[in-house]
Amino acid sequence: MFGIEILGTGSYNPALNVTNNDMAKIVETNDEWISTRTGIKSRRIADGEPTWKMGAEAAAEAVKNAGIDPMDIGLIIDTTITNDFCTPSVACVIQNEIGAWGAAAYDLNAACSGFVYAVDAAKRYLQTEPEMKYVLVVANEMLSKITDYTDRSTCVLFGDGAAAAVIGRSEKLFASFIGADGRGAHSLYSKAHKVFHPFRTSQTDEIDSGEYETGTTYLVQDGKEVYKFATKALPTAAHKAAEKIGLDINEVDWFIPHQANIRIIETAAKNIGVSMDKFIVNIQNHGNTSSASIPIALHEAITDGIIKRGDKLCLVGFGAGLTMGAVILEY
Repeated sequence: MFGIEILGTGSYNPALNVTNNDMAKIVETNDEWISTRTGIKSRRIADGEPTWKMGAEAAAEAVKNAGIDPMDIGLIIDTTITNDFCTPSVACVIQNEIGAWGAAAYDLNAACSGFVYAVDAAKRYLQTEPEMKYVLVVANEMLSKITDYTDRSTCVLFGDGAAAAVIGRSEKLFASFIGADGRGAHSLYSKAHKVFHPFRTSQTDEIDSGEYETGTTYLVQDGKEVYKFATKALPTAAHKAAEKIGLDINEVDWFIPHQANIRIIETAAKNIGVSMDKFIVNIQNHGNTSSASIPIALHEAITDGIIKRGDKLCLVGFGAGLTMGAVILEY
């Protein structure tokens, strides 16, 4: 069996902590309304630090905890949807910051499923590139960049943060499943900046009509559609990954889901057929940090001694696209 091993993890959480009571000062809401519907009590929000800086801090900690030389990293995959630049990739900036100058580097956009997609990709690179020693996966998200803080239905949901993992080869258990349904792409999106060049003649933009007629560069979400997708996608991805290796889903010790909404997690657990006691949940302290949510929860559970070596883990997420994915591995 060709598998992978998580050799080290790290995270970065902005110092600025915004509670539900703080949110109630800027929009019509309250702590009870937010916490009972989402499970969120507070979220960290960047206060001047860029996306790449958060990722570099998390990456440096992961490399340190893995006990490896950064020059032995063969590939860096960054999963952000909130890059500080159109180009270069965040992965290239982080490569320089941590001194991993021998690594290839690119960004991957699968929204909140990004970390799962990247771990799946890391395994494939390690399997097919024998000279590659390690892959560094970094998830760093600054959703405050694309959050409309006048929209009370969405601004209470999102936070900023980063986490990273160093991945190496092993003979341990591994299975994965990734998928997408582009028919739901309009259910969760953020538009890019428009182009106004001096040769333009059209006064309208096609993207501003039809399914994408609302929103500027802020996140737009159809909560009901996302909920319907998520509560099916999480169990589907988890079961499909387990089926690939003939694993009884009940043998998984810990599920680390995307932290979007506690109701989604609870319904997904029921649909998977396992107890919530097996789910790592930290949404109350972070909100939805997109692709960073799974690795932040993973790092915290490892640091707190909840996850131990030998435990079977299922990292499972869903996100804009709409995307979904699950990775089952032994820590």
